[in-house]
Amino acid sequence: MTDANASTARARLSNRSLAQLPAGIDRPTYDRAGLTPGIVHIGVGNFHRAHQAWYLHRLMQLGQAHDWAIIGAGVRAADAAMRDRLLAQDCLSTVIELDPASEHAEVVGSMIDFLPVQDDNRALIECLSRAEIRIVALTVTEGGYYVDPASGRFDHEHADIQFDSQNPSTPRTAFGAIVAALRVRRETGVGPLTAQSCDNLQVNGDVFKQTLVGLARLSDPALADWIDRECSFPNSMVDCIVPATGAHELQLAKGWGIDDAAPVTHENFRQWVIEDKFCAGRPDWDQVGAEFTDQVHDFEVMKIRILNGGHQVISVPGELLSVASISGCMRDPDISRLFVKIAKDEVAPHVKAVPNMTPDRYIGLIESRFSNPKIVDTTRRVAFDGSSRHPGFILPSIRDGIARGNSVRGLALVEAAWARMCAGTREDGSTIEPNDPNWDHLQRLALQAKADPMVWLGMENIYGELAQAPEFSDAFAHWLGVIWRDGTRAAIQAYCA
Repeated sequence: MTDANASTARARLSNRSLAQLPAGIDRPTYDRAGLTPGIVHIGVGNFHRAHQAWYLHRLMQLGQAHDWAIIGAGVRAADAAMRDRLLAQDCLSTVIELDPASEHAEVVGSMIDFLPVQDDNRALIECLSRAEIRIVALTVTEGGYYVDPASGRFDHEHADIQFDSQNPSTPRTAFGAIVAALRVRRETGVGPLTAQSCDNLQVNGDVFKQTLVGLARLSDPALADWIDRECSFPNSMVDCIVPATGAHELQLAKGWGIDDAAPVTHENFRQWVIEDKFCAGRPDWDQVGAEFTDQVHDFEVMKIRILNGGHQVISVPGELLSVASISGCMRDPDISRLFVKIAKDEVAPHVKAVPNMTPDRYIGLIESRFSNPKIVDTTRRVAFDGSSRHPGFILPSIRDGIARGNSVRGLALVEAAWARMCAGTREDGSTIEPNDPNWDHLQRLALQAKADPMVWLGMENIYGELAQAPEFSDAFAHWLGVIWRDGTRAAIQAYCA
């Protein structure tokens, strides 16, 4: 960002103002008025706009995929607020790359509309029923797929799922809306579409299929069979660190001379590895850096266990020790040492190499990415929803370690620190505000676990059989006692010694 950019009068972001943006800002070179939709994306948060929407935008810049534009959608109140912000600026987004040594701003124009957010999802159902829509994509967080975390099976008893199964024409969930639209597509002969998860879930396509088919089966078994047979659900690995937007990010956009109500910042790294399973066609994302492969599972394991798991390893003690950001955690010598030791000793032994990347090299890459001082990613954001993230990101490494006779003491320390965090206070006495959909329940158990650690491990929906594994449960009880008695830093130093 130059001084000239900073001093230029800011232009309210819109189609009309694109030509007035300061020099040095990339912007769409294609005619946005000529774009037609092919994708509906549900959950238009920062990650989607810095990742899938960016890949499609770059492909459009090459003169391709102009019939694959994105229509945004959502089912939550927060989606309605995002809709208002984006529609006011013609669905354009400023995407700012933050390299430690430089910055780069780009306006992404691959989204052309945002559907109304309605209780009965009628606009979403109608749009998904249209023939030109060939992909429905999701970013609804790891915990948004109605999966029992202990068993991995579809949670058909959840209140939302029960409502949708009893009211299939007026569903409240994204999955219910997709099922309703697929019913219309089958009845009218429009045909199937591809359902694409862009969330940090191992075998995310398989999970998406399990939820969608499972929900359909509750009300229409024949439709469920058709979805199972005709629709496609590609697994994928998505990767880019994208902080939430706050005052800092808004100010960065203004510094570039852009008046954007919803700018996005991201690190100088992206990766998208996808199974080539698209029943109704797809954009050629591989021409702009995505990779189509049959080895998605190995990429998933490496990324989810080392990066996403690593995020939990550092954010939980960071929260307890009042370290505000992820880069700040990496500047803390004890927390950064904890990450490296756990990653190398307890996670990497269960991770396969992928083309051009070994687990050890990947640990070094993640260490560098976490340390980027330009990325203001808060420990609070990363530690959010531990009841979904720990089962998906941490516990699989514990299970593999136990099965193969490897140490899980460091991972048990992370789980003990999470239990201590959920007690709701930092070690300096400040309050940790609720940071999990199940916060009240977790806090009650966390306070009881101070005297009886097994109370915490008794959460079968999270830990399952691990509570009966002494290699894990004994280490967990030991570390929880150390943390309450001597503090988190003392526990980390003892483990790393």
